Amino acid sequence: MIHDTNRSVRGFPSSFDPGSDRPKPVGQNDPVPPEPTIRTAIPADYDAIITVVDDWWGRSVAPILPRLFLDHFAATSLIAESGSDLAGFLIGFLSPTEAGTAYIHFVGVHPDRRGTGLARTLYDRFISAAIADDRRRVCAITSPGNQGSAAFHRALGFTVRGPVTDYNGPDSPMLTFERAIGG
Repeated sequence: MIHDTNRSVRGFPSSFDPGSDRPKPVGQNDPVPPEPTIRTAIPADYDAIITVVDDWWGRSVAPILPRLFLDHFAATSLIAESGSDLAGFLIGFLSPTEAGTAYIHFVGVHPDRRGTGLARTLYDRFISAAIADDRRRVCAITSPGNQGSAAFHRALGFTVRGPVTDYNGPDSPMLTFERAIGG
């Protein structure tokens, strides 16, 4: 692996600011919630995320989002905040095994923010940073029953395959998503 001094904590380039082109939040006295600001995650964000994911999904999903993802991949993950409230997040990383690949592990958007384009914005920011790191492909997976996720990924230009039999072991099929990025 080539060491690049322009990298911050083995994450995105140090010059990457995921919120640099975001509009300023709406004032607190406005009846419209502040536009979310997006920033790079820090390990301490795990506590805020894990307290909401099961409610946001309406089922238990916390076990598939262990703390290790933010302990080790915070520099390549994103947090969307509206004031002091968590509006959404994207947990992703640059594959250490497949040099040209970036991987999105988990994305969540507050139920009141769904349909606003926030998930697309989080993906766009992550993909832009992955391209800046010379990644040429971004991948993700979901359970076969999550047709909303499959439709979302198709709308973003991902190829959806599957269900892939035994992807996560015996009797654990998954849908796979892949999209070419960059040049």
